[in-house]
Amino acid sequence: MKQRVFLSLALLAATPLVAQNAKEWTLQDCIDHALDQNIQLQQDRLQLQSSETDVKTAKAALFPTLTLSTSHNLMNRPFQTQSNTVSGTEIITSNNKNTYNGNYGLNAQWTVWNGGRRRNNIETQKTNYKIAGLTVRQTENTLQEEITKLYMQILYAHEAVAINQGTLQVSRATCQRAQELFSEGSISKADLAQLEAQVSNDEYQTVTAESTLRNYKLQLKQLLELDGTAELALRLPELTDETVLQLLPAQADVYAAALAQRPEIQSGKLSIDNARLALQTAKAGYLPTISLTASSSSTTNSASSNSWSQQMKYGWNNMIGLSLSLPLFDGRTNKSNVEKARLQYDSSRYDLMSKQKELYATIESLWLDALNAQQQYSAASTNVKSCQTSYDMVSEQFNLGMKNTVELLTEKNNLLSAQQQRLQAKYMVLLNRALLDFYAGNNIDI
Repeated sequence: MKQRVFLSLALLAATPLVAQNAKEWTLQDCIDHALDQNIQLQQDRLQLQSSETDVKTAKAALFPTLTLSTSHNLMNRPFQTQSNTVSGTEIITSNNKNTYNGNYGLNAQWTVWNGGRRRNNIETQKTNYKIAGLTVRQTENTLQEEITKLYMQILYAHEAVAINQGTLQVSRATCQRAQELFSEGSISKADLAQLEAQVSNDEYQTVTAESTLRNYKLQLKQLLELDGTAELALRLPELTDETVLQLLPAQADVYAAALAQRPEIQSGKLSIDNARLALQTAKAGYLPTISLTASSSSTTNSASSNSWSQQMKYGWNNMIGLSLSLPLFDGRTNKSNVEKARLQYDSSRYDLMSKQKELYATIESLWLDALNAQQQYSAASTNVKSCQTSYDMVSEQFNLGMKNTVELLTEKNNLLSAQQQRLQAKYMVLLNRALLDFYAGNNIDI
């Protein structure tokens, strides 16, 4: 009995410890988990492996092919009394209406030269492999950016919940004080009703903020490929004014670093290389193709008087040949291919210019948004202090019966609005600066 009681107490004591040891996810934890588990990223990695196989296939095309072939036929001549058949070097005369013959061959073929198209194909497949690797990196970058945005939204929503909960507590305390003043006859029933309505409104805002927080967490779970019912507890970093107002990196430096290492830019450059190779391949269509063929074969026939081995020996023949193919008139096929390849080359160059322009616009937007948000945060922080002081004074005067309900609610709403503006500016700064650092080639960090 004592052992059971001891075991029960031990289990009860261990339960809070397990809860306390539950994992708290940092931003880096979320990113690392997503890079391992995200489905789209796994598919891109499979495509990278497929591109590697294409490179091996293109290289193998440089070597000759060798094929072993054999065929076996049974022939029936129901209305012939005698037949003559050539089998290898032997003329076979047979009265048998059913005959069987077998053919055996070893064939080799090698394209000696085709205008460099095989070499170009190898380089093209190597470039495609690099582009596939850059696609993986691009998906990783997109995933990290999406996780960072959701992580910031969760932090923002978490603080918004705290602000609304604090506002609700103040509203309840104010409403309770108003009921006392109403009992004393210091305020009217209409004033009390306004304060009670304000409590209900603050409860609604708190529930809405909590719902928004849960929705952001659900979106983050989906990116992390986690079960929707799993608990996701985030570790909240300590953020000071110095962190928010930290000096931003130079916009030109971020853009220069992004041009040198962003996968979408590198992929655009490789696409130009591929288009150049495609143009060379199209021009090779005007050039001749030289091929070398060789074969060794023999045949057997059941009507022969020789044995199978003798037939194979006497019927054995070897052949080697060289062929030259030169396009003289192809219905404008080669010329059209060259023109289209040249247009694709020009299009690839314009695509790269478009990506560079888009990258610059993105970095400029992030930098300006971060700068504006820093200025808004400074102004909002000053405004919060002023609104807090004003609200405290009006609240004290309301408790003494010197201010009415409208004045109190006005100051309270001003304070809440200032707090929300500062909170929004705070996370706008953190998000945009984190993305700027990421575009500059650094790891995402808060």
